[in-house]
Amino acid sequence: MNSPKPILEDIEVQLLLEGIYSYWGYDFRNYAFSSLKRRIQNFISSEGLLNIYQLQEIILSDKACLERFLLHLTVNVTSMFRDPSFYISFRDEVIPLLRTYPFIRIWHAGCSTGEEVYSMAILLAEEGLYQRCRIYATDLNEKVLLKAKSGIFPLKLMQDYTRLYIQTGGKKSFSEYYTAAYENAIFSNYLRENIIFAQHNLVIDSSFNEFNVILCRNVLIYFNQTLQNHVHKLFYHSLCSFGILGLGKQESIRFTPYEQEYQELVKRENLYRRTN
Repeated sequence: MNSPKPILEDIEVQLLLEGIYSYWGYDFRNYAFSSLKRRIQNFISSEGLLNIYQLQEIILSDKACLERFLLHLTVNVTSMFRDPSFYISFRDEVIPLLRTYPFIRIWHAGCSTGEEVYSMAILLAEEGLYQRCRIYATDLNEKVLLKAKSGIFPLKLMQDYTRLYIQTGGKKSFSEYYTAAYENAIFSNYLRENIIFAQHNLVIDSSFNEFNVILCRNVLIYFNQTLQNHVHKLFYHSLCSFGILGLGKQESIRFTPYEQEYQELVKRENLYRRTN
């Protein structure tokens, strides 16, 4: 029995991704295909283009179009103190372990516009650990990194962020951490002192340091199993012995080649500890 022919549009998507990888070096070939295809279709519509072929012709010659494409394709949904129960568990279960280290390196992989990075900086400051921490915040997208590095967020979001901060067990008034200016909240300089923002592509870039904690929350859900396994290998070899790995609510190390290399620290929050 002959297998069904692939859909022409799927072939066009694959050719587009191959072209982007070959010419620009951005590799989306192992992203979850159905959601990726949907985002490509939405981008074609938003650009006023007719089809994938026309997109490919433009994107391989126009870097501005590529940058818009990257912004559209990389999911940048985030919030300060997103999932408060995660921060409660981190404060209760991880902070006591981190107190045993003279210096702490934390990697926020896929940090987007930085809200969760600043959330962690605040938590560490309240626990008296921030001055002996270095947080490496990385993302594929240069534009979101620039926003993250600025530490400036819409003032209208602060009410919701204050509520989430309180739910995590915050120890101060949240407004102490930022200055209101016009329509923006500008976070304090000392929160940025120990954060290094840098571009890093989980798909093609290698390990660049050894970390006590790696946080990569709500990123792996957009990768297929092959790419997830690749990233788990990268994380495993980037963690020190007994280092901590934090994943998103819908992510897990189960059914990966590294499942036996971790123990569950907080099961409901997908916090794991490397076992050696």
